[in-house]
Amino acid sequence: MLKKKWVRVIGLLMLIGLLFNQCIQQKAIDIDPRGSDYAGADKCIKCHVDISNSYSNTAHNISTSVATRNHIAGSFHADSNRFQYNDKLKVMMEERNGQFYQIAFQDDIEKASFPFDIVVGSGRKAQTFLYWYGTNAFQLPITYSVAAKKWVNSPNYPNDRIRFDRMVPVGCFECHSSFIEKTGVHALKGYRADDFNPNKIVYGIDCERCHGPAAQHVNYQTEHPLEKLPKYIISNKKLNNIQQLENCASCHSGIRETVKSPFNFKPGELLSAYFKPNTVQQAATELDVHGNQYQLLLASKCFKGSSEQMTCASCHNPHKQERNDFQLLSTKCMTCHPQNSNRFCSFADKVGPNIVSNCIDCHMPASPSKIIGLRSEGKLDPTPNLVFSHLITIYPDISNKLLVKLHRVKK
Repeated sequence: MLKKKWVRVIGLLMLIGLLFNQCIQQKAIDIDPRGSDYAGADKCIKCHVDISNSYSNTAHNISTSVATRNHIAGSFHADSNRFQYNDKLKVMMEERNGQFYQIAFQDDIEKASFPFDIVVGSGRKAQTFLYWYGTNAFQLPITYSVAAKKWVNSPNYPNDRIRFDRMVPVGCFECHSSFIEKTGVHALKGYRADDFNPNKIVYGIDCERCHGPAAQHVNYQTEHPLEKLPKYIISNKKLNNIQQLENCASCHSGIRETVKSPFNFKPGELLSAYFKPNTVQQAATELDVHGNQYQLLLASKCFKGSSEQMTCASCHNPHKQERNDFQLLSTKCMTCHPQNSNRFCSFADKVGPNIVSNCIDCHMPASPSKIIGLRSEGKLDPTPNLVFSHLITIYPDISNKLLVKLHRVKK
C-alpha cells in the first residue's frame, strides 16, 4: 500500500515537473528576441487592427522575410528560371523538395547550390536573397527585378563568374530588419565578418522598431481596457521635429560608422549617440539618392522654407502604402503651396488642371542610384535603380522635358 502511494506521489511530481518545463519553454518562445521589454508586433493587433492591416501592405513591413514561395517574386518555371552569364556559365533557380535554390552550372554540370533563406526587399522594385552558412549570412548571386520581371545579376557582382562568397554585415540587417542577434566578429580574408544567431531575427520593420519597446504598454492597456490615454509608449507627436526626423533617419541617412547598434535606437534619441560624426561633407547634389533621404531633405528648399519644421510625416503616412499615389502626395505639397497663391507652381497655366495631380516628377524626380544597379542577362552595363530624390527643389531641365512631353501627348 505504501509503495503504491509513493508511486502516485512520484508520478504526480513528474507531471508537475513536465508541465512546469513546458510553461518555461512556452515563456521562452513568447519572449521577443530583443528581450522582455518588447511585446512583439502581434500583440499590437488587438487594439490597432486597422493600422496593423494597412501597415501589413507597406514596403517597411516586408523589407525582409523568410524565403517562402509566397515571398519570392521571381519565377521558378522552366521557361523563366535562368540567368545566363555566357555560353558556359549559368545559374538556375529551382525548387527541390520544398526548398528553393540557386544552382551554378558550368558546361551544364552542376558545380554548387545554395538555398534561398531570406528575401531582402519589398518586391516593389526588386528582391535580393541571402543564405545561411553556419552563423554567417551570404548574398546569392542572382537578384529578381520586379520592374523588368526577370532574374538579374545582383548589384555590383561580376559578369564573368558566379559568386556565392559575399558575406552580409550586420548593417544590412540594421536597416532591413528590426533585429538580429549578433554573436561575434571574426576576420576573414582581411575583412570583418559578423556572426549571427539565425534563430533570433525579427523580420521587416515592425511596430516596436519605430515606436520603441512596448511590453509595459501592452500589459498596462490590457489590464486597463477602459484607459484611452496610451501609457508607457512614446508618441511621435510629443517629439520635436528633429527627434521625429532622426527616428526615421536611423535607417534613412546612408551608410555610417556606428558607435552602438541602431537596433537599440529609441524614439526621442538622437543619431549622435549611435553614429560617429560624418567627417566627409558632400554637397546635396553629390549624395546618392539611395538611403540618404534625411540629408537630402535637410538640404531642400521646402525644409528650409518651413522654418525647419517639416518631418517625414509631413508627407508620408508610415502606416499606409501611399508610395505610388502621386495625387495624394501632391495634396501634401499644396498644404504649403496652395492654388491661387504666389507660392503655387509657376507652370500651372502651361499644364492646366492636371497640375494638382503630380508635383513629384518635377520636384522630386526619379534619379539613378550610383551604388545600386542591376545587370540584365546579355548586358555589360547595369541598369541603375531609380529612386525619387528627397532633394525637393526646382529642376528646370527635367520640368521643361516633362512639359514638352505633356504637350506632345495633348496634340
